[in-house]
Formats: sequence, structure tokens, C-alpha cells
Amino acid sequence: MMHSSNRTDTGLESALKPQVESFLKLVARAPRSLLMLDFDGTLAPFRRDRKNAAPYPGVVSILQEILSVGNTRVVIISGRDVTETVPLLSIKPHPEVWGLHGLQRLKADGSVELCEVDKSTIEALAAAEDWLRSENLLDTVELKTGSIAVHWRGLPESEAQAVRERVLLGWTGIAKRFGSDLMDFDGGVEIRSSKVNKGTAVRTILKEMDPNEPAAYLGDDNTDEDAFRAINGRGLSILARPEWRPTAARIWLRPPDELLDLLNGWLRACREHNEPSTR
Repeated sequence: MMHSSNRTDTGLESALKPQVESFLKLVARAPRSLLMLDFDGTLAPFRRDRKNAAPYPGVVSILQEILSVGNTRVVIISGRDVTETVPLLSIKPHPEVWGLHGLQRLKADGSVELCEVDKSTIEALAAAEDWLRSENLLDTVELKTGSIAVHWRGLPESEAQAVRERVLLGWTGIAKRFGSDLMDFDGGVEIRSSKVNKGTAVRTILKEMDPNEPAAYLGDDNTDEDAFRAINGRGLSILARPEWRPTAARIWLRPPDELLDLLNGWLRACREHNEPSTR
């Protein structure tokens, strides 16, 4: 069951269950629909070891069935490199996957597109890495094309806070100097290009779809806010996380149960569209 909130300051829509039901009726009537999903924290619970971040039980099989019905374009949009995300998904054949916050695109046919990283971002990342090396923090780092992330998930709270404060102190000046984004996420902080983000990916995908085709984006983190803003006014934005936080998303649900409810509802809508009596 999807939730509204008794809060008056959440910015979330009221009467969310009818809104979701109405949306799924559009999915059932439409010949084509679009389902965009973040991976970590949305489809998969956070793990201290990122290599073991398997999706919640049941998620893969439902997404596999939605893809098999054939009238929904399923797209995964993650901060990970696509070479990490695809094996963790375990969906065959794999759906379209965007990685590195929109810099990288793996199409369903297997072809890969990679945006060129601008010079200022390259210089910012070099400076950020040099600073981490000088502070002996490289063991906490994930180096990616277009970004560097420092992780502290699993550390004691006081130690994690100390790492965060050190990194922000060192990176804030670098981000300002080169015009880069400095973004908190669940369990870490990342310095990255300010020119490409998940919202960039969502806008690109939406342009490839008919404007009348129903579309939704599910995400959990601060890095998903660009995507929520990109889809608002065009489709359904859904915050999927155990606890509510201020967000541009219009709907909040708690994984895994409510996530599975939504995906099962989407699957039923797809199947309903293919039943002769509904045509």
C-alpha cells in the first residue's frame, strides 16, 4: 500500500492510493509505458559490501515478467558503472541500463554510449583524488568515470561523521573552484560533473517516448532528486525508501513490500492490456 503522510510540510500528494490506481489504469490502456528505476536503495537494500547488493527477493522475477509481456520499456538508472549493475540485476536479456548518473548508457541491444567528461570535471577529480591520497583516505574511495565517491557505510556513526566532515572540508573548495557538484548520498559523498545527472537521463528517455505514454521513476536518494524533477509534470515520481525525507517526488512507498505491490500492479496492468476483452 502506498502512503500519503499526515505531515503538512512533505510536499507529497494526498490520496496517493487512488492516484497510483489511476496511473496503473493508464498503463493497462496504453500500448506502451515506461518504468525507470534506481538500483541501490530502491531495487536492492544497501550492503556494506557493494558487490553483494542483490535486489530484494521477488523483484527480479517480477521485472523479468514485465519485460516478457513486452509493452513496458524498463530502464535502470544508477550511479554504478553498468558493468556492476547488470550482473547484480540477473535479468536476461538485460534491460536498458544507464550508469554513472547518466554519463553511461547500455542499450538493450548491448551497445554502449559514454558521454565525454568535460575538462573542468577531469581537473576537479584529479584534485579530489590527490587530496584523498594526501589524507590516506583512498581505501574508502570508489573511482568512476566522471565522479569519485567516498563510502562510510558500516562504520560506527561517530567515525562516519568524522570522515564526512574531513571530506567535505577538503572537497568543498575543489568543487567550487571547478564548478563540480558535491552530493551527499546514503552512506557517502560524491564529487561529480555538474553537467550530467540522472535528470539528464530521464529527459533523454522521455524524449524518445510518445508524450501520451505513461511513465514513472522510482528512486530513494538525493542523487534521484534530479530525476524526480525531470519527470514531474510528465509522469509519476516515487520515493522508495524505508523512511520519508523531504523530496520532489509525489509519492512515497516503503520497500520491499510496497515496492513489490507496485511492481505486481504494473505487471497486472500490462497483462490486462493484452487481454482481448480490454482492447
